[in-house]
Amino acid sequence: MTKRYWLYATVLATLLLALSVISTTSTTTAATPTFSKDVAPILYKNCAVCHRPGDIAPMSLLTYENTRPWARAIREQVITGQMPPWHATQPHGTFSNDRRLSEQDKDTLIRWIDGGAPQGNAKDLPPPPKFSDGWEIGKPDAILSMAKEYEVPESGEIAYQYFQVPTNFTEDKWVQAIEVRPGTRSVVHHVLVFCREPGAKAGPLPYAHVVPKLPHQHGGGPGNLVATTAPGTNALILPPGKALLIKAGSVLLLQMHYTTNGTAAKDRSSVGIIFAKQPPQQEIRTNAFVNPLFVILPGANNHEVKSAIQFTEDTHILGLIPHTHLRGKSWDYRIIYPDGRTETVLSVPKYNFNWQTYYAFAKPLAAPKGARLEATAHYDNSTANRFNPDPKATVRWGDQTWEEMQYTGIIFSVDKPQDAASPQASRTGKK
Repeated sequence: MTKRYWLYATVLATLLLALSVISTTSTTTAATPTFSKDVAPILYKNCAVCHRPGDIAPMSLLTYENTRPWARAIREQVITGQMPPWHATQPHGTFSNDRRLSEQDKDTLIRWIDGGAPQGNAKDLPPPPKFSDGWEIGKPDAILSMAKEYEVPESGEIAYQYFQVPTNFTEDKWVQAIEVRPGTRSVVHHVLVFCREPGAKAGPLPYAHVVPKLPHQHGGGPGNLVATTAPGTNALILPPGKALLIKAGSVLLLQMHYTTNGTAAKDRSSVGIIFAKQPPQQEIRTNAFVNPLFVILPGANNHEVKSAIQFTEDTHILGLIPHTHLRGKSWDYRIIYPDGRTETVLSVPKYNFNWQTYYAFAKPLAAPKGARLEATAHYDNSTANRFNPDPKATVRWGDQTWEEMQYTGIIFSVDKPQDAASPQASRTGKK
């Protein structure tokens, strides 16, 4: 009786152990995310804008077959924070175009890869995102293109190229969205689009002037920066009730940065525009403030250059675009309010020239009359900077990538605009 009891007990224990293992295995298997149900929605939302056929990323992530071979690489990029690319340190929710993954999304991707990257049930796969003929803004109301193709050689360094594109607008236009579309993305690093209003003299090339135009002034110079494209940028899409004004007869000036890749190519880039359906309740404006009066000595690994803008009207800041070249190391922006308070509004401790990001504030920043926005950039002209074109060079302001800039694009609105002839802000620069 005792032997039989122990036999039953042993068998029962074995069965319970087996059931426990089966239950644990089933739970583990069920907990492993699948591409179709869990991973694809994350990729479609955060990655597809670049990782799709014909865009800037080297591979598409729209299908399981395209994504699976890159699983381990994705894991590394997600863990290190290299992808999606984002360089500001402000908390999630500060910027409306923040590309960073949530901790939950990171966990899902990592568990999917560690679990063998299963495909799952194809019926769970959501519809892929739709891109209208490659335009992020949707089908444009107007497309303005370079007059002819530019031939990019197979090798060598190309100085910035400049192309004028007439708008041929016969009346003033309110712009709801504007986007730059490279003709051949593989050879276009970035494009800056300036709008020169009618009657403006053809001034120096972009950035060649010491003091850029004030927000309410018109004419002279290259015009206001109205659109950009580069790895990391987004189209400018304004909410209903807000729009950008492009006057009748204006001309767009495209600054093109081409890079060779071993294969000769031709490019004819375009600018797509969607017009506001009615005059806006609030005009959105663009401009820039700079400090071109700097000298970076050979070997300097943390050279500091400051600039600032002081507001003479109550203003709201919608976005900032920090821009340096290959020696750019970091950026920091702070607002000094009239009551003496100081607030850091954008910090980019590891600036990367290859990712030109426009930081769009989820809630526009109030810059009351008398407030001052200060920008501080640091540069590394030493051998430790692997992107440095020449650590032995003395570096000054210039258009080309082997030179440098301290440039901030700013998108803003004035709460109660004064007369159009009055300047909205004064600019100062510090060496």
